[in-house]
Amino acid sequence: MTTPVIPKIISVDDHVVEPPHVWRTWLPARFRDRGPRIERRGVAGMRHVGGGHYEQVFDDDAPDRADCWVYEDLVYVHKRHVAAVGYPRDEMTMTPMTYDEMRPGCYDAAARIADNELNHVEASLCFPTFPRFCGQTFTEASDRDLALACVRAYNDWMVEEWCGDSGGRLIPLIIVPLWDAELAAAEVRRNADRGVHAVCFSEIPVHLGLPSIHSGFWDPFFAACQEAQVTVNMHIGSSSRMPATSPDAPTGVAATLSFNNAMASMSDWLFSGKLVQFPELTLAYSEGQIGWIPYILERADTVWQEHRAWAHTQDLVPEPPSTYYYRQIYGCFFRDRHGIQAIDVVGPDNVTFETDYPHTDSTWPDTRKVAEELMAGLPQDVVDKVMRTNAARMLHLDLADLAAGR
Repeated sequence: MTTPVIPKIISVDDHVVEPPHVWRTWLPARFRDRGPRIERRGVAGMRHVGGGHYEQVFDDDAPDRADCWVYEDLVYVHKRHVAAVGYPRDEMTMTPMTYDEMRPGCYDAAARIADNELNHVEASLCFPTFPRFCGQTFTEASDRDLALACVRAYNDWMVEEWCGDSGGRLIPLIIVPLWDAELAAAEVRRNADRGVHAVCFSEIPVHLGLPSIHSGFWDPFFAACQEAQVTVNMHIGSSSRMPATSPDAPTGVAATLSFNNAMASMSDWLFSGKLVQFPELTLAYSEGQIGWIPYILERADTVWQEHRAWAHTQDLVPEPPSTYYYRQIYGCFFRDRHGIQAIDVVGPDNVTFETDYPHTDSTWPDTRKVAEELMAGLPQDVVDKVMRTNAARMLHLDLADLAAGR
């Protein structure tokens, strides 16, 4: 079996740990004293209770120290399994940590670009950490004026500072005020005017107490994304609820089932009629993996055809649901041999690659080797699509400008 040539990778799912100055610098002056701030605290105990939620016990005398984001009633503790790169696998624990203990590439743009170079990655799209995967932190806040200012400040930092001097090596990904679809649409347009083509959204907004995609509530937001060619990126966990079988199930159960929300979300979208209503809207399932996609497409098409009399499946969706997947949806993966074996059905034009830096699942610094093993035996044109050109199309990147560092 031939070893493929892996081109420089465009990673569609990495993460940034926001540096301490973000809201202190980018919020308007009148909000700064109430905006998110960093405090170093002693942590006597911490337990993950699901989704993005933790139970924490603070004690100034505790030996474990952590840098924590403090915002309204929320205290978010930085944890090693979230900023895991650089640690041996057995030390990627749920341990409180400070910025001093993180690899600088977690929060420093120049260091991230250098780490990407070590990892055969040319460009990287980074999801938030403190705001959570689609800005839930600000959606759950009580002061909406402050929350909106925090969303805008994050996006200004993301576009102007994190990505601004990167020569295209860091690709901007914005958040929006999810509590108001018109405000969300306005934020999409504001940032599209400065070249942004990617926005975070929830895989299942109902889990956040928000309207479903079927309700019509989100139509102004979807219309703005279609109009501005902004891809809607839905990361696993962006509904603040990870699949699990029971409250006392081992953590490995939820980690194994993490793709489940992406599978549910895609089914929702395929039957929603929204991909008919917005035929140029593009979706991406970040960190959702791809091995499950062939059966979901098969099952959706079967239900569309065989259940049409009682489920009215063809009222909103005039063509088989898989039609809209191949036209408008991208799957994103990092380790999925089964998905690659089924790539003809997953769709060689619908697959993108990611490194998940700096999380526990990250393939850093061995991504090139991982990619070579996964892509072995595939035609070179398919390898190029999966590693690079599909992502460029999804994110409206100019590869010539990227190569020139513009």
